[in-house]
Amino acid sequence: MGGDEQQARDTVIVGFTVYAPAGSVVLTTDRVRIRGETCEITGFPGDWGQSPFTGTRGPVQFAADRVTG
Repeated sequence: MGGDEQQARDTVIVGFTVYAPAGSVVLTTDRVRIRGETCEITGFPGDWGQSPFTGTRGPVQFAADRVTG
């Protein structure tokens, strides 16, 4: 199983849900820094659009993962 470098190592994936300011452009090929750690965008970002009550734009939501091990 794996090489010497892989033996006795556990893979840990930490997932984040990120709410970026309205109008943010986020691509699935981008990386973001969360709490000082580089994370990869997973899935497609979703734009909450405009509120029918206030007219203000909502955030852009996306998932990001940090993989270690």
